[in-house]
Parts: sequence; C-alpha cells; structure tokens
Amino acid sequence: MKKYMILLCVVCFGITACNNTETKPKAEANGNPFFSEYNTPFKLPPFDLIKAEHYMPAFVKGMEESKKEIEEIINNPAEPTFENTIVAMDESGQLLGKVSAVFFNVTNMNTNQEIQDIQAEVSPLLAAHADEIALNPKVFARVKAVYDNKEKFNLNAEQLFILENQYKEFLRNGANLSDDKKARLKEINKELSALRVKFKANLLAENNGFKMFLDKKDLDGLPESVVAAGAAAAKAEGQEGKYLYTIHRPSMYPFITYSTRRDLREKLYKGYINRGDNNNEFDNKEIVAKIVKLRAERANILGYKNHAALTLEPRMAGTPEKAIELLKKLWKPALKVAKKERKMMQDMIKKEGGKFKLQSWDWWYYAEKIRVAKYNLDENEIRPYFKLSNVRDGAFWLATKLFGITFTKLDNVPLPHPDAEAFEVKEANGEHIGILYMDYHPRASKRGGAWCGSYRDHHFYKGKKLTPHVTICCNFTKPAGDTPSLLSLDEATTLFHEFGHGLDWLFSQCTYSTNFIAWDFVELPAQIMEHWVTEPEVLKQYAKHYKTGEVIPEALVKKMKAAGKFNSGFATTEYLAASLLDLAYHTINTPKDIDINEFEKEYLNSIGLIPEIISRYRTTYFGHIIGGYDAGYYSYIWAGVLDNDAYEAFKENGIFDKATAASFRKNILEKNGIENAMQMYVDFRGHEPEIEPLLKNRGLMKE
Repeated sequence: MKKYMILLCVVCFGITACNNTETKPKAEANGNPFFSEYNTPFKLPPFDLIKAEHYMPAFVKGMEESKKEIEEIINNPAEPTFENTIVAMDESGQLLGKVSAVFFNVTNMNTNQEIQDIQAEVSPLLAAHADEIALNPKVFARVKAVYDNKEKFNLNAEQLFILENQYKEFLRNGANLSDDKKARLKEINKELSALRVKFKANLLAENNGFKMFLDKKDLDGLPESVVAAGAAAAKAEGQEGKYLYTIHRPSMYPFITYSTRRDLREKLYKGYINRGDNNNEFDNKEIVAKIVKLRAERANILGYKNHAALTLEPRMAGTPEKAIELLKKLWKPALKVAKKERKMMQDMIKKEGGKFKLQSWDWWYYAEKIRVAKYNLDENEIRPYFKLSNVRDGAFWLATKLFGITFTKLDNVPLPHPDAEAFEVKEANGEHIGILYMDYHPRASKRGGAWCGSYRDHHFYKGKKLTPHVTICCNFTKPAGDTPSLLSLDEATTLFHEFGHGLDWLFSQCTYSTNFIAWDFVELPAQIMEHWVTEPEVLKQYAKHYKTGEVIPEALVKKMKAAGKFNSGFATTEYLAASLLDLAYHTINTPKDIDINEFEKEYLNSIGLIPEIISRYRTTYFGHIIGGYDAGYYSYIWAGVLDNDAYEAFKENGIFDKATAASFRKNILEKNGIENAMQMYVDFRGHEPEIEPLLKNRGLMKE
C-alpha cells in the first residue's frame, strides 16, 4: 500500500486540464455534492448523497479549475519562491482532489459497471493531466528556479525535503526531455493508465466468476463454521441446500486446509491460480505484456537502464541490484527450510498410505495436519477466541496503551458502505485526531485483499489544519447463522497490520498534501504492529471465547508460540518468488514482446522454485505490480528488516514502554514522507537496521 496513491496524480504534482474539447461538464446541478462544502460532521464525504452521475461533471470542472490555477502560477510575474510556486501548486486542484479521493476509494470497495466505465474514461484523462503539469517547461522552470535558489528562502527541514524531492520527481517524469520524447511519453502514460484499469476490471470479474457449489456429501473434513459459511453463501446465491466455495481467500483457504477431498482442493486452488490466464474475455496475459514493454520503453526515454532503476531511485534500496541482493540473501535459507517442510508432508502422505506426490493444492492441508501432529495445535481451537469485534478492540486497546489515544464509535455520520463502521480518534486530552472507517467483509463489488486508504490527509490549506479521514478495508470471514465473524490468526494479524497503516495516516504531521514516502519504508508502521498480536499480555485483552468470554488459555498461547515459525519456509519462499519475478519483469532493459507464461515459468525455474510451491502471485493476478508496487513488491521484506529490528527496541525497553512508543510516533509516524527514511529510522533506533532479527523471527537461522 502506498500512502498517498489515490491523489498521486491530482495532488502531488498539481493538475492542469488537457485540451480535450469532446468532454464537457454537465450543468452544475444543485444536487452535486462535490460542488459545495460538505455539510456533514467533521466535513466527511456525504456518501449517502453521492451518485455515479456526479463524478464526471466534478472531474471535468475540477480539471478546468486546476488548469486556471496552474496558469496563474506560471504567469505570476513575481520571482519564483517556495510560497508562490511550491505551496501554490500544493494548494491547487482542490475540487479535483476532492472527487478523486472519493471516487478511487469507491472503485476499490464498492464498484459496479457504471463506476468501471467512468474509471475507464477518466483514468487516461487524469494521466494526461499529470503529464501536462509534469512536462510543462514553464512549470519546471519555476520549480527549478526555487530549487536553485533554495538557500535564500530560509526553508525549514520539511520544506527542503519536499522541494528537493519534487524537483527530482519532475526530472524523473521527463521535464528535461525534448518535445518529441515528451509527446511519446504522454502517449505511453495514457496507454498505461487504460491498461491498468482493464487489468483491474478483469481481475475483479475473475474473482467473482469462480463458484464451486457442493452437496453435503462433498464436505468431509470441513469444520462446522466452514460448512455454515458455505451454506450461507449458497443461500445468498439462491441455492439453499447447497454449499458454495469461491476463490475469495476467506472461503478458499479454510476449504483447502481442511477438506479431505483432494480433487475439490485441486479444483478450487487451480481456479485461484489461473485467474486472468483462462484465455477468455478477462485474460490478462496480453495486458501485462504490453505494460511491461511500455514501462521499459518509458524508462529508456527517461534515460534509465530499466523501469526498476527508474522507480527505485528515490527509495531506500536506491537500485534494483540492492533490492535483489537482499532477496537473494534470504532465498537460499528460505528454500532450504521449505524443502524440509515438503519432506515432512511427503512423509506424512506415505505414512497414511498415499500413493501420490505432494502438489501445490495439498500444501495447506498437510501443513495443518503436521501442525496438529507436531504442536497439537488445530486452528479451529483458535478461531473461537478471535471474534472480529474483539480483535478490532484489541488493536484499539494496544494503540491506547502505547499512545494514549481513544476510539469512539460514531452513529451519526455517512458511511462509505452500509457494512462499514466509523470511529472518532482522539488524543488522551480529548483533542480530535481524525476519523477511521473500517470495512471488514468481502462482497462482489469489492476487490480482494486488505488495504488502508484515505479520503483526506493531514495537511494545512490556506493556514487551516485539515485532519485525516482514513479507511481500512479487509476481506474477513463473514458471520454465518448464529456464529459471529471468527478470524484465523492470519486474519487477526492482517487487521493489526492495516491498523498500523491507519495509525501512520492518523498521526501524520505533514504540513502540505505533497509528500514523498520511500515505498520500501511504507510497510514498517504496519508490519511492526503484527508483533503484538500474539504477545500474551495483548491476547488477554482481546482473545476471549465468543460464547463463554473465557480468555484464551495459557496452554493454547504456548502452542501458538511454539508453532509460530512453522511453515515459514513456505511463506517466505512464495513471497520471495513473487518479489523476484516482479523485479525480473522490470529489469528488462529494452522494450520487447514477451510471452508472459513462458517468462514466468523460465524465471521461476531458473531460481529453483520447487513445483509444490506456487509464487504468491502469478503474473496474471499480480495486482500489486500493476497498481503501484511495480518493482516494489520486495518492499514488504525490506520493511521486514526494519520492523523486526525496530521491535527489538520495544523488547529491550518493555513492549508497552511509552517513551519508546512516543519516539516511534515522533520520528516515524509523524514524519513519514517529509524526511529521509533512513534518517527517521536512525533517529528512532539509534543505528541502522540489522537483518538478524528478521532471520531469527522467521526461523531462517538458529536462535
């Protein structure tokens, strides 16, 4: 997740409208909520009033207003200064930012065909708008003038950081190119924007398209909760008496973990790993091939060896070689552990009299069997203690314990979806911090996975402080019958992870909406929160049996701890495979046509990935590298080095130590995006991160 992805084009670089005379704004109907100040508590978007028909008129009017504002900036006869150029650009495009914040969140959490059609129409326009400002020589001349004369403006540290990064970003976006290269760059950016939209729509269709209806005789091995969930899903589809399982993770993973029907596990898992690769109308192979080729061409035009070299320049890694170096350093020990895990599973198959070789769709089933046999731990023992609302309250409790903040449920505010909840977040003294939305369960209109986004970021506009409006979206197991939503340990960890992103947004002290977060640093605030999930003191606060209220037994906690590193070889290997595959695509030095399946197969074979493990994401559904993590999926493990080392500071001083928490908030969360990432980390930790805590915590080296 990139912290400011939604407004990247419309805020970070300013906006100017393209000269498109075919798209005209409709009449400004009084009913368009975007054309007036929000008359809601906390100035939240009036979701109940916003209709699909409101978006395009607001986009077009916002583009027109932005163009006028940019024209005023570049035609200002006064000497370029930080205030009349950088701040003026930062404050431009308010309407466009307003509608974009709502629209691009909606495309992820509650889309439909009408929304997808609007996205397909507007995304290339927004890409063109971003190019108009990024490639405008007059704009760049003013930015360069401020940059060249920065010593005379008495700028503070945040202003200097933003100015330097904005200047370099203009260069990376082609500000110094010749006119013919700028023209080609605009064509590429427009085409890439359209291809990303199509990829996303195809993936959503594939996610929703696979449905496996079963009879009761097909359910052997499934826990009662998984059976109930399947029955509820089938009933919702009008097939009462049947049981429905899909390739949405809350449905798929429990099935392939517990079902004794190997043929059905295979069918379901293949439905998952073949998304976008079914040679149908939703096939993504050609789309990805075009994207990879265009990115390589774009990088060459901009003077870079490849796309990864371009994108990694402003990150902590700096170069793809350094990112690959870290991944390769972890690959060998992870694969070694994964092979040991494979042998354990094959031995169990043999012991049970099985005459078959372990396959990828068997891994979860036999991993769970070994977990039960070796650690006497069945995940179904854990779920009853992980009621969703309790896990959420546990995350809130931890934030209160560490930072003193409070969370108050709001019942009088508009919600982005009826399934969502809203909370006001306050300091210990009652001062308002921001609003946090939480949206928990899958639906056909919602993309898969889990993420954190924003409808408004912390910044100042015309001297007035604007507080953040943050949203967390997940796809957790739904309630079924009388049973509430009960999370797996993995799902509980995901909630804490996304909550960490939420805290990063809520605690931000950015003065401007323009900021520059190092992509491979952005997961630190999220991943460090995962460390508290299974701490005994934290479990006592939230892990309570949903029927009896009994706190999770100490014996069960010990078993969880003992099994904590089990299957880490698999988890690390499948992740590293995807990260290396991402970089393989984006270190192609010259644009060329590639066969996606052949490229993927040959590369993964070349690094020695065993056939029993499928890369965490195959190319045709690798949404991360299409939607913002291109040449950056390695960021999770890069940040893993950071979060494991950072948590050592809490362990050294006490995991609830308020001074350590205050330092983390001050040096990391408040300054993320407005200070050099390594400097922030050293200011908190006292030294650069060390890799040993990561290796130990993943079971990849001896304690």
